[in-house]
Amino acid sequence: MALGVYGDAALLGLVEGLTEFLPVSSTGHLLLGDELLGFQGPPGRTFEVVIQLGAILAILWVYRAKLFGVALGLFSNAADRRFAANVTIAFIPALVLGATLHGFIKGVLFNPWVVSVALVAGGVAILWIERNLPRADTHEIDAMTPMTALKVGACQVVAMIPGVSRSGATIMGALLLGVDRKTATEFSFFLAIPTMLGATVYDLYKNRAVLGEGDYTLIAVGFAVAFFAALAVVRTLVGFVQRHGFVPFAWYRIAVGGVALAALAFAR
Repeated sequence: MALGVYGDAALLGLVEGLTEFLPVSSTGHLLLGDELLGFQGPPGRTFEVVIQLGAILAILWVYRAKLFGVALGLFSNAADRRFAANVTIAFIPALVLGATLHGFIKGVLFNPWVVSVALVAGGVAILWIERNLPRADTHEIDAMTPMTALKVGACQVVAMIPGVSRSGATIMGALLLGVDRKTATEFSFFLAIPTMLGATVYDLYKNRAVLGEGDYTLIAVGFAVAFFAALAVVRTLVGFVQRHGFVPFAWYRIAVGGVALAALAFAR
C-alpha cells in the first residue's frame, strides 16, 4: 500500500508541475486527481498546497539571473525597483484575503463540483477575453503602473476559488489591462513566488500539529516531481502563448470540466 501511496504522490506532483503555470488550474487538477485516485494525503489538504512550491522553485531556477540582477539593482537601478515594487503590490490582495478566508476556502470550496464548474466558466471567460482584447501598450514588467499591478493582484484573488487558475486569472487580467502576452505570462510567473511561498508557510504553520513524519515524506515526493515537471513547462510556455494564444487552454478547460461534471452527476 505504501508504494501505491507514494506512486500517487508522484503522479499528483507531475500533474502539479505540468499545470501550475498553465491557465487550467493546478489546484483544480489536483483535487480531481485526488478524487480519481482515492488519494488520502496529509490532513487539511496540505499536500495539495505545499507541493505547489516545488513548481515555484522552477521559476527561481529558470529566472535566477533576472532575479539576482533585480536584487543587486534595488538600490541603484530604477527599473529594478519598479519591477520589485510591482510584484510586491500585486501580492498584497492575496496576502490580505488569503489569510482572512483560508478556513472558508479549504473547508467549503475545495470540492470537485466547485472545481468542475470553475473550469468550464474559466474556459468560457478565456474565449471571451481573447476575442475582446484591448491593444497592448505595456511590454515590460517594470513599465507597469502601480495601479495596473494592484488590479492584476486583485484578479489573482479570484483564483482562490479552486478551478479558476491563479496563472489564468493573473494573465487574463493583465491582458485586459493592456499588458502584452509575454509580459503578462512572465508577471504571472514572478507573482507566483511570494504568493505560493506565503500560502505554503501559512498552511504548514496552521497544520503543524497534525502532520506526521509520513506526511512530510509524501509531500517531499510530490514536491520534487513538481519541480522537475514545472521546469519543462516554464521553458516553453512563453513561446507557445506568443504563437498560439490561450484559446487551446480554454477548450481544454471546458472539455475537462464538462467530463468531470458528467462523471460527478453519474456517480450520485
